[in-house]
Amino acid sequence: MRTALLVIDMQNAFFEDGALDAQRGRVVGACNELIAEARKSGTPILIVRTEHERDRSTWTLSMLDDDQGFSFHGSRQAEPLPELDIAGLPHMVKRRDSAFWGTDLLQRLRTWEVDTVLLAGVSIHLCLAQTASDAYANNLRVAFAGEAMGAEAPDRAEAMLDVLLKEYRQSRLSQDDALALLRG
Repeated sequence: MRTALLVIDMQNAFFEDGALDAQRGRVVGACNELIAEARKSGTPILIVRTEHERDRSTWTLSMLDDDQGFSFHGSRQAEPLPELDIAGLPHMVKRRDSAFWGTDLLQRLRTWEVDTVLLAGVSIHLCLAQTASDAYANNLRVAFAGEAMGAEAPDRAEAMLDVLLKEYRQSRLSQDDALALLRG
């Protein structure tokens, strides 16, 4: 069994939300601890970012409906949080909630011979949940790094996690258990 750490949407745009900003210190600290352990153990790490184009060509339906895009390529919003320790790590850009949709994520995971993904970042009920669902569809096991995740809507996050944990047999790990998973 080989694990990869996916750190999702730890960007300025998402932490403009007050509820997520209140969780920022905890989530960043836990992510940095996971990244450090993954580096030490040789576990593959991928920084996954959401970026859109200003010309509306990559916007989601809700963005089009609201006539409002965000996290534009090259903008401050699209930049990773400055306190996240990601120097030298590979990055991948996504345009939808799932990190699998329209990307080469599955190919990367197969190349790394990964069968389990450890998910960290934001938001639990949207991007992490959709990525977890698509991982399941691709016969990959999923663990959620509980302390290294945040959500602006905790009630929706818990409801979504409840489904994923029970129906897809995914797991939510404490920070110590997530670190142990990265150690192998």
